[in-house]
Amino acid sequence: MSTWYYVVVSFDGDYVNLRRTDIASDELKLVARALLPAEIRVGSKLKYEMFQYELIG
Repeated sequence: MSTWYYVVVSFDGDYVNLRRTDIASDELKLVARALLPAEIRVGSKLKYEMFQYELIG
């Protein structure tokens, strides 16, 4: 399985905009807030692996 790294860019109601940090990309990924750890904030770093998001910073 692959691993992707993201940073939280902004909140949009029940959704969160994430930007990949492991590759050069300006695209944002819109993810339901319920799928992410509750303690995330703008600037939080996440790891996505095995269909789960983990807060890493």
